Amino acid sequence: MNICIPRERRDSEFRVGLTPAGVRLLIQAGHTCYVEHEAGVGSGFSDYDYQQAGGQIVYSGEEIYGRADLLLKVARPTDEEFNWMRQGQIIMGFLHLAAGRSEKIDLLLDKQITAVGYEIIQDEAGDLPVLIPLSQAGGRMVPQVAATMSQNNFGGKGILLGGVPGVPPAEVIILGAGTAGTAAARNFLGLGATVHILDHSLNRLRVLDREFQGRVVTMVSHAFNIEKVCRFADVLVGSVLIPGARAPMLVSREMVKSMRSRSIIIDLAIDQGGCIETSRPTTHSNPIFIEEDIIHYCVPNVTGVLGRTATHALNNASWPIVQMVAEIGIEKAFERNPAILRGVYTHRGEIVHQKMQDSLQGRR
Repeated sequence: MNICIPRERRDSEFRVGLTPAGVRLLIQAGHTCYVEHEAGVGSGFSDYDYQQAGGQIVYSGEEIYGRADLLLKVARPTDEEFNWMRQGQIIMGFLHLAAGRSEKIDLLLDKQITAVGYEIIQDEAGDLPVLIPLSQAGGRMVPQVAATMSQNNFGGKGILLGGVPGVPPAEVIILGAGTAGTAAARNFLGLGATVHILDHSLNRLRVLDREFQGRVVTMVSHAFNIEKVCRFADVLVGSVLIPGARAPMLVSREMVKSMRSRSIIIDLAIDQGGCIETSRPTTHSNPIFIEEDIIHYCVPNVTGVLGRTATHALNNASWPIVQMVAEIGIEKAFERNPAILRGVYTHRGEIVHQKMQDSLQGRR
């Protein structure tokens, strides 16, 4: 199989789809690996590293796409990359197609592309094995982003998240008690902030109450509770996920208006469309905007600037799937590991994932 690793083209995307170690293992298994020039630089891997592993360097995006049977990506392809794809290819990456434009999905269907979204690969227990380590990294990034944006020189209110003796800490609200929300809560607590977590699952809230030994305030995410906490939040984090579907809208514009001036919103759900009405995608080059006098940070590829850490985390989680698809092909991989099939958006010209189908119908 020809396995290709393109250079990522989105703003401040420093991750890469496969490490040289992964390339070496695929070469040893009899596959051919093509790596686009400088694809691994942001993660600390040179072209020489890939060549030493047995990879062949390709110097144009169009060529790397043209050679591929299997494309290993990180972020969703750009318009240019969608046009470079050829009939019947397999593409794997964090595709987030539920938040993408419908014409991109139509192109995948027309070209009969098998699109596997790392973010929706789901095991029997309902866990998302490839997404989890990236969600952990993203959640752990949130407090450092919030701490920076709270400084006056970044437009914030000039508060220290943990406060000091005689001055209270910041009030942090986290919507969603999943992997990213829990990781964020843990690091916010480490900085000394007061943390409130809201989730629809009472069982999940009980688990967190035990895990954090009562140090976080837990609330059910009813609309009236969300409205209540918005009024005193210094930092509001949106961290909800329905695999394969657009994120639910939990915070209305009116709720944002009720927040204190120059408070901070960090919408981690923006890669799935966002869970806050005033959110819109930003980039690491221009990460914030002001709406209703509230600072918004809505970067979809939040861990894209953790090239080294995030690439290793991704490869640790995705390698068993990549190896299986390369070894036995996509059809047999579906049979052997149903988690992969649950991660398929499109296959043989059809939409496979039901929640994406529902989301798409709502936009047509």
